[in-house]
Amino acid sequence: MQVSVEATSQIERRVTFQVPAAEVDEAVEARLKDTAKNVRLNGFRKGHVPMSVVRQRYGSGLRDEVVGEVMRERYVKAITDENLNPAGYPSIEAQVNEAGKDLEFVASLEVYPEIELASIEGTEVERPVVEVTEADVDEMIETLRKQNASWEEVERAAEDGDQLTIDFQGFLGDEPFEGGSAEGHDLVLGSGSFIPGFEDHLVGAQAGDEKEVTVTFPEDYQAEHLAGKEATFKVKVHKVSAQQLPEVDAEFIQRFGVEGDDVEAFRAEVKKNMTREARQAVDNRVKQQVLEALKKANEVPVPQSLIQQETDALKRQAAQQFGLGEDFDVSQLPNELFAEQAKGRVQVGLLLAEVIKANELDATDDEIKARVEELAEQYQEPQQVVDYYMSNDQLKTQVKSALLEEKAVEHLLEQATVKDVEMSYQEALAAAQQQPEQDGEEDDAAEGDDDKA
Repeated sequence: MQVSVEATSQIERRVTFQVPAAEVDEAVEARLKDTAKNVRLNGFRKGHVPMSVVRQRYGSGLRDEVVGEVMRERYVKAITDENLNPAGYPSIEAQVNEAGKDLEFVASLEVYPEIELASIEGTEVERPVVEVTEADVDEMIETLRKQNASWEEVERAAEDGDQLTIDFQGFLGDEPFEGGSAEGHDLVLGSGSFIPGFEDHLVGAQAGDEKEVTVTFPEDYQAEHLAGKEATFKVKVHKVSAQQLPEVDAEFIQRFGVEGDDVEAFRAEVKKNMTREARQAVDNRVKQQVLEALKKANEVPVPQSLIQQETDALKRQAAQQFGLGEDFDVSQLPNELFAEQAKGRVQVGLLLAEVIKANELDATDDEIKARVEELAEQYQEPQQVVDYYMSNDQLKTQVKSALLEEKAVEHLLEQATVKDVEMSYQEALAAAQQQPEQDGEEDDAAEGDDDKA
């Protein structure tokens, strides 16, 4: 077999193969003889069909089978012999495929790029310094009360923060538009869940009122046929309800996994969780700056096959996030919505892998267990979480990947100039959310338990 490799770009290879005709033809002939032993045709006993008939009826299909197998086998051998590192599946095409002639075929593939890491020295990284105050705890407990509030019907004019039960129908001019109507809809005034201005018009409304509300859809509204258009909504108010916040008592406290009615113990638990969340926000903010600097310092070509794999993964995440169901065909979602994010993720993944490899970074079983125990602290039955993780190789691998990423970021951070910046709890969380996380495997694996304080 003759093999030649041509580099058509930094990450693309064209591999040309030539396999002797005798080798292929002998394999085809052997396959024909094996097939002839089991062929059943009218007028012939099993195994006694003439080879000429077998060849005429099955020869073409059997040759295609044999040639396919030969091409796959030679390709696998070639990527080992030629030290190729494929990123995804190849495109294999026969150029000459005729009995009596050498088989010639070409495999086109992408390979992982060879990376020579450039330093991020000189990069300035802002590291938030955060202290969770008692006022922050007060605000969080108030948020928890609102999340667990009930609604009680009142006989008065609606105020900001009240919930209205309404029917509405929207019109463009005199024509109703699709998706612009509902009955018995619960709307919290001030929630911002409707078109800007809509909720403001309903402040002061009472049960039984009928109103006409005129608003203008934003220019960037997702439904293009409504974007920038003025619409009129006919609204019927059925009920006004006021929010009833629960008392911070034993019943309330126990909803968050804290036993008893000790308010101070509850506050301590809330503060502990907020401190952990703040630390994660700080780490994420620092990580994003480091990874962005790493990308800017290292422009590497990214294999399209890896981008497509990541695009498909992002589509599945989006389908899950929006509750589209397991049977939803994610191919319906356009690639362009996810391609840029996918490319960035793949680029970061390639660079981090090189940082880990170049610096021989590793995570021990003890480190993995310690991280799992840290994750488990936020659950009511932490030992069950630890046992579940440590008995699941896939989850352990995810945790190890997260640890290796952290170690890589720490190594890179040593090359940068770190500037501490004081931030409030809310500012730190907002700063961390300015850019999407590159990797959320560890958090994803931990989802499914809502009993957190």
